[in-house]
Amino acid sequence: MQLLEDRIRQQGEIIGNDIVKVDMFLNHQIDVDLLCEIGKEFKRLFAGEEINKILTIEASGIGIACIAAQYFSVPVVFAKKGIHRNVGNDIYTGEVFSFTKNQNTQIGISKKYINANDKILIIDDFLANGAAVKGLIGICKQAGASVNGIGICIEKGFQPGGKELRSMGYHVESLAIIKSIDDGKIIFG
Repeated sequence: MQLLEDRIRQQGEIIGNDIVKVDMFLNHQIDVDLLCEIGKEFKRLFAGEEINKILTIEASGIGIACIAAQYFSVPVVFAKKGIHRNVGNDIYTGEVFSFTKNQNTQIGISKKYINANDKILIIDDFLANGAAVKGLIGICKQAGASVNGIGICIEKGFQPGGKELRSMGYHVESLAIIKSIDDGKIIFG
């Protein structure tokens, strides 16, 4: 998606050789007009898939998923990080490793909100090693739900997550794929 790539080039900040900071428009401060275009693009890319729920993980994926959901006319369910007393004990759980935070986190979704009848589109802001998406896939498997697509805003193509998910047979669509970060420059591919 050229619009997203342009914003990454213009405003993205590179940290080291593997982190691209886009919190000024995608996941800390949110450009809603950009998210509307992202939502439309996800709808176009997954138009052939049967989708009745969008699934994401808190917190960065929620805004993106909510905007996309309006184009699919389906609800959004998000996995909560950590243990929450108000969710109860009747939950599906998984563990994910956060590349950015460099730590494992337990995630959970109430069994009330996902079931075997669900046709899921997973949406997230970044895909690096795929831990968050794999954690959500694990929860879908526990519920008996089918994962009919995975939509990613920014994929780090130089890390294995996207390749692994595609080799597992999942329909993965990434709007911007970063091939490499070389000498402080982002190369798309």
